[in-house]
Amino acid sequence: MSLNFRALLIITFGIFCLQNTALAQFTNPFGTQKTIAQQREDILKTSSQTLKKLYQVEPKAKELVDKSIGYATFSNFGMKILIAGGGTGSGVVLKKDGGKPIYMNMAEVQAGLGFGIKSFQNIFIFETLAALNDFVNSGWSFGGQVTAAAKYDNNGEAYQDVVAVAPGVLMYQLTDSGLAAEITGKGTKYYRSTELN
Repeated sequence: MSLNFRALLIITFGIFCLQNTALAQFTNPFGTQKTIAQQREDILKTSSQTLKKLYQVEPKAKELVDKSIGYATFSNFGMKILIAGGGTGSGVVLKKDGGKPIYMNMAEVQAGLGFGIKSFQNIFIFETLAALNDFVNSGWSFGGQVTAAAKYDNNGEAYQDVVAVAPGVLMYQLTDSGLAAEITGKGTKYYRSTELN
């Protein structure tokens, strides 16, 4: 093994350890020092703020949410250094029939060269109860990257920057600069929180 290759391996391993240490600080964005009730309250508050932000940048999104069976919001934090990366986040599914909030987690794994830190919010809109129940009870994964279409059409009504990511499931992705033109979800898993429900 050449000296340069060993040095590269050592540097890469060091950066990977540094990344995991940094990422661990964001594993629970609402803090491990808070009680379960406080964490739930923070997630609900963040969900409300996320919807408000969505409606500001895309007012027609409110029509989709209003007509839906329910919706979910997630706040995500991710980081990527050289060849590995990942992200984590928390969220909540809210049924329009007034049922109990369902708290969920997300985890993301990325591979490939790159560097960066990203934070974004995902909003899922469920058009059917079956789609909502499947999302909550079976967990849900993005197998690859979804590229946003120019518009989503429903009975001749056009909605910008929303993507049908599964049967009965629409998705918006918000970044610091507004709605994402390209929705990314590669290697992302959404699952029910065992601690908060």
